[in-house]
Amino acid sequence: MECHERSFVIAVDLSFAGDDARFEAVDETGTYAIAEPYAAKCGYTVVDYPPSGRLELRVSYFSCHTEKKESRVFAFSFNLVVKHDNDEVVYVLNKTCSPSLEWSQREVSCEINYMEVSLKSEALCAAGKENGNWNVNDPAHGSILDWQVMFQRNEEQMVSMSLSDAREQGYTFDVTDERLVFRSPNGQPESFVATVDNILVEVVHATLFSRQRWLVIMVDLVAACSMDEGTYEDSGQMVFQTPVAPYPGPDIEQIRVGFDGGLYEGEDLAVANDTLLIAIPLDVNGGIRKSVANGSLYEFYTFNLYLEQIFEEEEAETRLRLRRTLTTPLLPHILVTQNESFIEERIFQVDLADVPEDVSLVSLQLNGREAVFTNSCSVADVAQPGRGHGYRLRVSFDHPAVTQQYYRAYKTMQYSLEISFTMGVLPENDLFYHAVRVMALAGPSPPVLDAVCSESGIRFTAQNWAYGFLWSLAVGSETLTPELAMRRGYQMSNGSQKLQLDVPVYSQGFHYEEITLKQFLGTFEILVKEQQTSTVLRNVTKTCPFPTTELIVCSTDGRMTVVANLSQLTPSDATPATSHLLDTTCEPVEADDSRALFSLPLNSCASKIKLSEGNVIYQNQIFYSMNQNGSEDAYKRLVVQCSYPLEGLHRLFSMYRFESDNPGLGSISSKQIPAGIGTTALPGLATTTKALQTGARTTSPARRTSGARLKKRLGSNPGVRYVRVSKHGRKGVKEWNPVRI
Repeated sequence: MECHERSFVIAVDLSFAGDDARFEAVDETGTYAIAEPYAAKCGYTVVDYPPSGRLELRVSYFSCHTEKKESRVFAFSFNLVVKHDNDEVVYVLNKTCSPSLEWSQREVSCEINYMEVSLKSEALCAAGKENGNWNVNDPAHGSILDWQVMFQRNEEQMVSMSLSDAREQGYTFDVTDERLVFRSPNGQPESFVATVDNILVEVVHATLFSRQRWLVIMVDLVAACSMDEGTYEDSGQMVFQTPVAPYPGPDIEQIRVGFDGGLYEGEDLAVANDTLLIAIPLDVNGGIRKSVANGSLYEFYTFNLYLEQIFEEEEAETRLRLRRTLTTPLLPHILVTQNESFIEERIFQVDLADVPEDVSLVSLQLNGREAVFTNSCSVADVAQPGRGHGYRLRVSFDHPAVTQQYYRAYKTMQYSLEISFTMGVLPENDLFYHAVRVMALAGPSPPVLDAVCSESGIRFTAQNWAYGFLWSLAVGSETLTPELAMRRGYQMSNGSQKLQLDVPVYSQGFHYEEITLKQFLGTFEILVKEQQTSTVLRNVTKTCPFPTTELIVCSTDGRMTVVANLSQLTPSDATPATSHLLDTTCEPVEADDSRALFSLPLNSCASKIKLSEGNVIYQNQIFYSMNQNGSEDAYKRLVVQCSYPLEGLHRLFSMYRFESDNPGLGSISSKQIPAGIGTTALPGLATTTKALQTGARTTSPARRTSGARLKKRLGSNPGVRYVRVSKHGRKGVKEWNPVRI
């Protein structure tokens, strides 16, 4: 709430007030809703303009329900009624204003909904003030001695009427200790439009008179207000026109112009042919800008113009204050797009600039696809002081949406991208679209593989596979072909634009870590190579968590990790935590109600080793302790084993640690053990595998090595006792105790 020179102003944030807010004037007689035409009659102006973000009430110091004291102290009381959660809430607003500026002999206000004239009331005699019906809320007297009013329309004098009749037609007459006030809503039948210096002016001319015996008192009340609505010029300015002197005769002394309440001396003012021209730049402080979506982006500007003119006539000062709302037509607003791509970094960078503050990015489409923001696609809001803001889009050449075309003769790839920005104008959220196409030439880039975890394994996808003849994929040392995928149980589909590979969790090529009874981590790696040189260009590694059921892992560093279901073993009252291996001191690392987790070096815990058809096999057993009388009953044991092919062995029996080129083949099987058989005997393998086999592989029969051929290869040197399976430099090997064969 602010006290201005000649008005009291209340401004409310629309985000708080909402669309249904309203004002009420309050005095000792009651509460009065402020709405047209009552507002214009009583000196209230309500400005509800959403682009400004506020609801404004401007109140004349001589408004109907204002408490006035000697034209120097004005007390206001209002209610602001708003809706919160469908309930009306009333806020009481009170303010007292004492304007510091002295009142001129005549003051004219040209508001957007009424005209008001106030004069010093020295000419009015005491009898006239007492007999006249000046209070708008008092009943009319109708006496011949009452004040009368006669309107003039152009040169026509209309029939006089009483003040009470004039009030019924919307006019207001009031008198204070010092001033006489006359107010007329705009567009009244008694007002007229005149042309002054080629400018349309609305004029209301009222003559107030009273006959007191042999004396006639007459007061001339005239208000003339420019009707110009402003003109937008091609120079990018809004021009408002008003007569230099709307009244005949007076000389202009001073002009002040302001926007949205602020005043400044008019440097952009010009006088031509007795016409005052006010040129308003679009970026003037106090102007209001608004965006509009109408297929494309448009904008318009609104200026709440405040004009003050001071005239001097026969030592009598007149102040004219005019308020007008000027609005430009819809103007196209062009968004600026700049291509700032970095060829060496293989990144499209597109800057969308000159985006107005009330416009935001809603969504983004790349070559018709809805953009998903990842490491290869990002958008940032960029501040541009004085120019709104902007957006910076960065898209990798390898993004799936980027179109690629290979020119074999030049060994060059053309990358192109169609970008469609979906923009929204606030607060309406009206949409419009801005499209741009960018292109770059660069060398071909190897495909980017996306990896996604699933319950059963890992899915690898390469979107831009149209130029797959330039690249190859490999798992370890073997090239990924449809035949290799089929042999290992992978699911592979190779389309014209997309390659997809589904790798089941227990298939060959997986590596396992952090194994617990709850879950384990499975890692799979794919190499991207150049087709001609087999140079590794990229490696794509994905690690995913998988739930643990039964599992056996035979690692390359000579360790067996087993998660076994012991629920079928006897005795029934035993718990998995009490189970053990052939070496009864080897107990579970972790156990629950039905399963046990063992992790051991291959040569420990009394493991048995044998050679069979080109493989080295390490076996152990999981079972419970003997019964209390020291003998064993017949019961089941679980046989766990790891098998490694001799193909990967180098310098056999020459080192004290285990190294393998690949993980071993593991299995868990159950075996019925008759009573009385000692735990040192090596049990046979069950004919049915109970649990999964990990690290599965096939070996060509032509390359299998029998035990006899192995002995012949090794010779009979009794000093050669230890096994080393070569790992070709793999890190993380572990020392283990040698096992005599």
